[in-house]
Amino acid sequence: MGPAFNWLVTRWNWPGAAAFCGLILLCLAPAVWVLAGSAIFWVFLQLPLYMLHQLEEHAGDRFRNFTNATIGHGVEVLSRPATFVINSAGVWAVDLTAFYLAVFLAPGWGLMALYLPLVNSAGHIGQAVIMKKYNPGLATAVLLFVPLAGFGLFSITGATGVTWTMQALGLAVAIGVHAAIIAHVKRKLALAR
Repeated sequence: MGPAFNWLVTRWNWPGAAAFCGLILLCLAPAVWVLAGSAIFWVFLQLPLYMLHQLEEHAGDRFRNFTNATIGHGVEVLSRPATFVINSAGVWAVDLTAFYLAVFLAPGWGLMALYLPLVNSAGHIGQAVIMKKYNPGLATAVLLFVPLAGFGLFSITGATGVTWTMQALGLAVAIGVHAAIIAHVKRKLALAR
């Protein structure tokens, strides 16, 4: 692997780097609102919010270790490379795609960026209720995702020509990303038995 992968993944610097990028993107958010309007703003905002969430979730390798201990019961169901790919392809790439769809087609095609954190927060909250304890990422899921993605979804849906197809695609992508993660974990558990 190359030096960038080593620095990001092997040495586990990507959560801090992502949070730093997220703060820079948050500084650009007011300009997005002024230049592109509120609907595009809400789609755009989800990427920096997710990057801040990833700091709480993954700094110190917390989420991966938590998942391997609680779900894997000591089996490595999430490796460092898998966790990085899940977060880069399953979050950053999805959010960037949503942003470009919202800008160049219609804001409703970007709803996947809002459904993604809402589905994620449902997982964090559900796990906390079932296990009766904190899980890495729970605080930002409750404090950032639920109100801001929720309000953004409500705002875009009410102010633009959002169709049921746009809603269904957004929700399907968000569920699909999380279903792929669950499938990966289940496959790793099955291989370990």
